[in-house]
Amino acid sequence: MLTSPSAPTGAPSYAAVLRTPHAARTFGAALLGRLSYGIVPLALLLAIKDATGSYAVAGGAMALFGAASVFLSPARAALIDRYGPRRALPPMAGLYAAVLCALALATWRPGVPPLALGALAVAAGVCTPPLGPVMRSLWSALVPDRELLRRAYSLDGVAEELLYVTGPLLVGLIVRAGRPAAGVLAGAVLVFVGAAALVSSPAVPPAHAGPGPAPADAAAASRLRPHAVPALRHAVLVTAAVGLCLGALDLLVVAFTEELGRAASVSWVLAALSAGSAAGGLAYGALRWKSANRTRLVAAAAGMGAALTVAGLAPGLYALVAAVAVAGLFVAPALTTAYLIADESVDPARRTQAGAWVNTAFNAGASGGTAAVGLLVGRLPLALCFALSAAPALLCAAASVRRRGRAGGA
Repeated sequence: MLTSPSAPTGAPSYAAVLRTPHAARTFGAALLGRLSYGIVPLALLLAIKDATGSYAVAGGAMALFGAASVFLSPARAALIDRYGPRRALPPMAGLYAAVLCALALATWRPGVPPLALGALAVAAGVCTPPLGPVMRSLWSALVPDRELLRRAYSLDGVAEELLYVTGPLLVGLIVRAGRPAAGVLAGAVLVFVGAAALVSSPAVPPAHAGPGPAPADAAAASRLRPHAVPALRHAVLVTAAVGLCLGALDLLVVAFTEELGRAASVSWVLAALSAGSAAGGLAYGALRWKSANRTRLVAAAAGMGAALTVAGLAPGLYALVAAVAVAGLFVAPALTTAYLIADESVDPARRTQAGAWVNTAFNAGASGGTAAVGLLVGRLPLALCFALSAAPALLCAAASVRRRGRAGGA
């Protein structure tokens, strides 16, 4: 039986999270595998473009890859919950790595038909192992204390943010030394080794003797808690709004810097967003909070939306960087809180699936935000585009406050 230290009575410490038995080993294995997700998208995009000479083919293949990966995430997570990580995760990781190897070989030389590349991209997306949701589910078992769990989720979110910054940098080094397809191969190796190391950790429960929970517990494990559906639905909705705002922000920053004649500065603006998110996530996990998770989620979404609205009014590049960094302060806290709500809304047998719904909502929102704002840029003033992009988060916050006001007055 795994145990964890109680939440410290003094200043909160992330070291207490990593000192939990088996936590550092399990977290390190998950991060190794998840580094693949920071490498593969850019490497695969460049590899397909080099192999076909077409940005349209590369973009279409990546859209298929992303759609299959994002929208089937809850289904893959349900398999993890049903059969356990030790049984379900290795086949997913193995198939995903094998398809990535096939894509690397197919794009090593030009000449592969675009339809074949699209089919392989879909296959890779279908098999993408949910290492993030699995790790968050394991955190819940490793760190049952809620205060310490919040720090664990914050640490997890910040580390994941850094992986998505580090991954493209590694791809740049790989491309400089060889071919983009080598980056795809590297992603295959990372996800396979990381998943294997993860399931070998003592923190991962033994494989179920049969599919699903024991018969005596099956009915209880399959039921959501009474408050689960509205709480989880609210977390998913707000997370989708946050993702929509951030997906729109990427394209808006490109347009803003181009309008200033400083297109090369776009990376600095987006780096400020990541830095703000990392700082906000660490501070959020370290501080003690008396407010409810739902209140904090709404406040984080509102803060991010307000900062994005201000960003659209920035008079210059440095003001834009500052406003985007402030918006970033609310990103990791919002996601961390949404995952906490998902975790406490369901029974342990469905934690991976609940977390995957939050993850899916964020990624789907980001994709939708990019697509939507692409229709607005060039047709409307940028300041108005920023305001419209911030609207989903602000509207979610306003609706939540109004609903609570009605409940209080009833």
